[in-house]
Amino acid sequence: MMEPSDLTTRWNGRQRRTAGASTLPEHSGFMDRGETSSPEPDMEEEADRLIRNSEARRRHRVRPGIRGELGNILLLLFLYVLQGIPLGLAGSVPLILQSKSVSYKDQAFFSFVFWPFSLKLFWAPLVDALYVSRFGRRKSWLVPTQYLLGLFMLYLSATVNSLLQSEKGPNVVMLTAVFFMLAFLAATQDIAVDGWALTMLSRENVGYASTCNSVGQTAGYFLGNVLFLALESPEFCNKYLRLVPKDTGIVTLPDFLFFWGVMFLVSTTLVAILKRENDQGRGRRNVPEETQGVMETYKLLFSIVKMPTVFTFCSLLLTAKIGFSAADAVTGLKLVEAGVPKEQLALLAVPMVPLQILLPVVISRYTAGPRPLDVFYKAFPFRLLIGLEYALLVWWTPSVKQEGGYPFYYYAIVLVSYALHQVALYSMYVACMAFHAKVSDPLIGGTYMTLLNTVTNLGGNWPSTVALWMVDPLTSKECQGAVGQSCSSSLEAGLCVKEGGVCVTTLDGYYVESVVCVVIGLLWWVWLGKKMRQLQEQSPAAWRCRVNQ
Repeated sequence: MMEPSDLTTRWNGRQRRTAGASTLPEHSGFMDRGETSSPEPDMEEEADRLIRNSEARRRHRVRPGIRGELGNILLLLFLYVLQGIPLGLAGSVPLILQSKSVSYKDQAFFSFVFWPFSLKLFWAPLVDALYVSRFGRRKSWLVPTQYLLGLFMLYLSATVNSLLQSEKGPNVVMLTAVFFMLAFLAATQDIAVDGWALTMLSRENVGYASTCNSVGQTAGYFLGNVLFLALESPEFCNKYLRLVPKDTGIVTLPDFLFFWGVMFLVSTTLVAILKRENDQGRGRRNVPEETQGVMETYKLLFSIVKMPTVFTFCSLLLTAKIGFSAADAVTGLKLVEAGVPKEQLALLAVPMVPLQILLPVVISRYTAGPRPLDVFYKAFPFRLLIGLEYALLVWWTPSVKQEGGYPFYYYAIVLVSYALHQVALYSMYVACMAFHAKVSDPLIGGTYMTLLNTVTNLGGNWPSTVALWMVDPLTSKECQGAVGQSCSSSLEAGLCVKEGGVCVTTLDGYYVESVVCVVIGLLWWVWLGKKMRQLQEQSPAAWRCRVNQ
């Protein structure tokens, strides 16, 4: 990330230049060169006057600091928390669906909900370019998107029970449509808030925007996922939070959606009325932004992708995560299917937070050199092996289950497995981000890096969707207890049960998929992994966009 004082700041794939943001240097150039000939008297007096004025402004200017802009920082933090709520809820729905025994094809269909944040680069230029100037550049998008988020949540609060508990099972198509819109609106709100942070905070404090982003979005996701699943679970509430057991949790999904829907509407109204977009406080200037036009940005993206080195790198990024797709997308659902409480799985993410904060700091020491992808290459096979360990964990899980649930040592093993997975994952992630920063053309760094990040995210999304989709076709079942019946389809499975039989899994497609993914991953590592490492040997000119040559 660039320093806050940089004139060109990368944010959300856009290249923004703060007009008039530079300050007068302490000494004029001709005064530092030690020239023997002195300037004209009037020029010398003018230079002295400018220097005195500049120094006076520096002495008397009130630097906002954190205290001076605490209100703006808290507002940004709150907006990012709101953004994380629908993302956390979307992340909890697959676990709820799995507890209702939906098919993995339905899970694959719902996984499209997680695509908008990986694709937001494609409509970010529109959010930057189209706005109502009187209302405010960022508020023109922030206010309507948050109103829509609130309205969608209120709609869901009234209909989600019927969508989850219909006679034919959960209405996955409608759930996917509504939560996809929630994710799309949250991604659009993210674009607007990221842009607003550049002008809401002073140049001295704009670096806190990324902190607000990471902390706020993580907190919102925690509230919408971990906390919600815990408070929604009757077992968890009865065991830890209640004296008198009840059949429902402290919070229900409709109640949670209604509360946050109202919060979205109320907070958005207050922001629209009370917060001016371009406040001009003490010691601050109203700094306009310059951005590229919509068509220019799209042409620039196309020019970057056409470059041979970038095209090769993007192709590698889109295929690198195939080997991890079964472990990353299916393992958690298989554990829920085996009887592990979904709220307990969600709570395992809590002790991972310190590790996730520490890992990038430690790993960045090894990726700061000229060959960051070496770390990516070395971590790759370890992550593949962890995928096989996940499959063994799923296979072992049913044999550990006791009457009161699962023992403590089981959760400890799951936690250690998850921690090892995070080490391998962050090693690859930090290495990729370091390489993106290394090769990005500095003249168009924002657009360049965000394009590479978008491709990296897509490289994880599509294999996960395919992995979920293929679990059912790869699974073999037979009907036991009913002669002449089979379980090759849902209709035949229903006939088996109707005839007094039961469908028994003879070969779980998850295990087939786990082995196939690891084999594909190893082949990728042997042949294409070396090609990715060789990209580090390309000269800087090979990564420079032609429009800037």
